[in-house]
Amino acid sequence: MAEEPTSWAAWTTKHVHSGPGGVQTVEGIAIAGDLTVHTTWTGSEAVLTVQYTDSLDWFTLQGSPQAVSDEHSARTLHQHAVEAVKAGGGARLP
Repeated sequence: MAEEPTSWAAWTTKHVHSGPGGVQTVEGIAIAGDLTVHTTWTGSEAVLTVQYTDSLDWFTLQGSPQAVSDEHSARTLHQHAVEAVKAGGGARLP
């Protein structure tokens, strides 16, 4: 029996230290410090969230969700988000 293609995926990167100015969230706040970046790919879009590492509250990264048609592109977007958090400056997705 052939294996079904993946229709969703998720990636989490903990302990990402944000650059000055942190990241901007959809909720209208900027957060900075030791952050966790999480991406959920639903098969058609990627939802990117951030939190203070090991806290309970998650915030949606400004510019999320984004239409993404394949898992590889979603993983690449996750890595771009991690790099944007490291850069800081009120980071958001393009």
